[in-house]
Amino acid sequence: MRSGTFAAIDVGTTKICTIVGEVAGTGETRILGVGISPSAGLSRGMVDNIREATEAIRVSVEKAERASGTRILSAYVGLSGAHIQSVNNRGIVAVPDRSRPISSDDIARALEGAKIISIPSNREILHVLPRFYIVDGQDSVSDPLGMYGQRLDVDAHIITVASSAIANVSKVVEAAGVQVDELVLQPLASAEAVLNQEEKRQGVVLVDIGGGCTDIAVFIEGSIQHTATIPLGGNHITRDLVVGLRCPYHSAEEAKVLYGHALPSSVAADATIEIEAFGAERQRAFPRRMVCEIIQARCEEILEMAVAEVRKTTEVQFVSAGLVLTGGTALLPGIDLLAEQVTRLPARVGRPSHIFGLVDELHDPAFATSVGLLQWAVGLPDIAPIGHYAGGPSAFDGLFKRIGNWFKILLPE
Repeated sequence: MRSGTFAAIDVGTTKICTIVGEVAGTGETRILGVGISPSAGLSRGMVDNIREATEAIRVSVEKAERASGTRILSAYVGLSGAHIQSVNNRGIVAVPDRSRPISSDDIARALEGAKIISIPSNREILHVLPRFYIVDGQDSVSDPLGMYGQRLDVDAHIITVASSAIANVSKVVEAAGVQVDELVLQPLASAEAVLNQEEKRQGVVLVDIGGGCTDIAVFIEGSIQHTATIPLGGNHITRDLVVGLRCPYHSAEEAKVLYGHALPSSVAADATIEIEAFGAERQRAFPRRMVCEIIQARCEEILEMAVAEVRKTTEVQFVSAGLVLTGGTALLPGIDLLAEQVTRLPARVGRPSHIFGLVDELHDPAFATSVGLLQWAVGLPDIAPIGHYAGGPSAFDGLFKRIGNWFKILLPE
């Protein structure tokens, strides 16, 4: 576990959230400040306007700095988008001296071996996460450090991303005056905040339904099995309402938030709502159940696509703990019950835990990624069992960046 103050920036399609926190003596994360601003210049988790995205991040960072009373020099940043791909691969090394135990260097060599995969020149490895180790045929070793053996295998989960996505996200964050400590895949961060150890051991699917896309992370027997991103999210539900009700986007969003329900049968058959619509009559009445039916159709599609991702890597019956729904759309009433009907698996709504301090807003599924990024930075052992290994900057790189930032502040140009 690390000590000190850390910052995290969730660069989302609908909002930018910057959090500053520190590790308390109890091992929990104390939130010192939060800065939230509307997102701009992003679509489906990807940067599409450098100038607008930079300004939105700068506003969020400044709010978090004022709230926490600290200067944010560097941060852990979330990355998402439909360009995310993952694969499981194995690395094998020999331990030459049978009289000495397996060292951290041997483990590092095995992980380097697992990284040897064929990827296009426009992609790069973001994370290499050890799933389990094998020592001289002994399977499912969680930590081989200090054990004796002549052959060490590691089964690793490798996540690759588009090089352009890394470059664009890094550019907008650094243009806002913050160095990037590490880019972290958003579903991994969300898992840090909302999943518990028992769920990961028994098999669980994290479904993080954001504004522009839905992130999937599958855990089997305590380790990550599969990650993916579906290019559908809460904004698509709102657009469906725009088409179905023929109304402005802001009216559709308001109808979704105030009157939406994932199960139309839970709404009174004669209930009506009035919203602003296009046409001569600016205010029109619609059956509330009609609104909920439009919402249900898109939610079912997202959930069915999530189950399809699970089937790519394992049998659905092995996911005993079912689905944990998080992200802003998880606030939709009845979505957990709809998930159980569609998938025939247990389902619950996941909210961030293991935090205290300025957390009035953060006990909310919409902030799972933000809180998880901070917990990833802190590296709490009881919340981060899968190990951290990133293709991004090392600890020394982060140290040199911080030193460089201090010199920029202290020495005028």
